[in-house]
This record gives sequence, C-alpha cells and structure tokens, in this order.
Amino acid sequence: MKALALQFLLLFGPIATVMSQGSLDFENLRLGGPNAPVYQSDGVTPLSGSQFTAELSAGPTADGLASIATTGFLTGAAAGYFSGGTQYIMSVPPGNTAWVQADVWNTASGATFAEAKSSGLPNSWWASSVFSVLTGNVPSGAGPTPPGLLTGLGTSPVYLNSVPEPSALALVGCGLVMGFLKKGLTSQ
Repeated sequence: MKALALQFLLLFGPIATVMSQGSLDFENLRLGGPNAPVYQSDGVTPLSGSQFTAELSAGPTADGLASIATTGFLTGAAAGYFSGGTQYIMSVPPGNTAWVQADVWNTASGATFAEAKSSGLPNSWWASSVFSVLTGNVPSGAGPTPPGLLTGLGTSPVYLNSVPEPSALALVGCGLVMGFLKKGLTSQ
C-alpha cells in the first residue's frame, strides 16, 4: 500500500505543483491582448532572431519581481515579436493578480539586461513599465480559464534606447569644464 501511495505521489505530484501556479502567455502579440512589436531606435527595423532577448519577470507584488523566462525574437514576417509560450508564476496562485515586467536587450551589448543597459550603447535595451495581469487558473468547479495576457504592453510599437544616457559623473564633469571655461573667458 505504501509503495502504491509513493508511486501516486511521484506520478501526480509534479502535475499538482504546476496546477497550483498562475499562468500567463509570454508574448507581445495576441488577439484580444497586446500588439507591441519592438523596433530598433530607427523606428523601422524590427528586432529579429536570437541576438535580441525578451525576459519576463513576475511576482505577487510590484517590487517582488523575479525572472521566470527568456526567449529570442521571431524572424521574417514575425520579426518584432517574441513568443515565449505559457509560463507559470510559482509565487502567484492561479486566478490571482501577478505583477509583471518585460525587458528586452541586444545580446551584442551584454549577456544580461543589466549589462546591456549599463553599456551606454544605443539600440541596447527597452523595459516595459510594471503592470498587473490576472493569471489563468486550472480546472475547478467553474472550469479553467486561459493563461493571462500581457495586455499592459499595449497596442503600439516600442523602441530600443536611442541615445545613450550620460552618467551622473559625466554630467558633473561637463558642468565643471563649462564653469572653468566661463570663468577663464570672463577674467580676460
């Protein structure tokens, strides 16, 4: 009898674990959901292929996000879009609200989003705002609901960073140089 119970747990335990997590579709194009293609800063060139990565972070609170999936971009006529499949958020029960954010980066600018963003290079990164998603649930008395959609991405194109953001130290340095130049010019 104990062996039978153990076999049951080994067989159905993983299913119960997946079923106790909220689900969402990690994609930026879905009928009734988002249609937010990602372009380079020129506004014309859609992201294409594995050189560009989309990362989904999610959690039970807006400041409790953790990375749960990454995926590359589609190619050809589907360039600009990513389709990372159905993802499960371990920290959010099914049918509840999850907080999510999508980050996109050019892997030529860094192996991670943080590296690409700090590279200072144009066409390196884009980040969505943090938004909420009602997760899908598993079969229950009322029946299952489909995975949540990333509707917070919106229905407009988004673009990688165009102009590198100067560091605070660079701004202070420029200010000091300009101050010395002005002082030198006024003392003549």
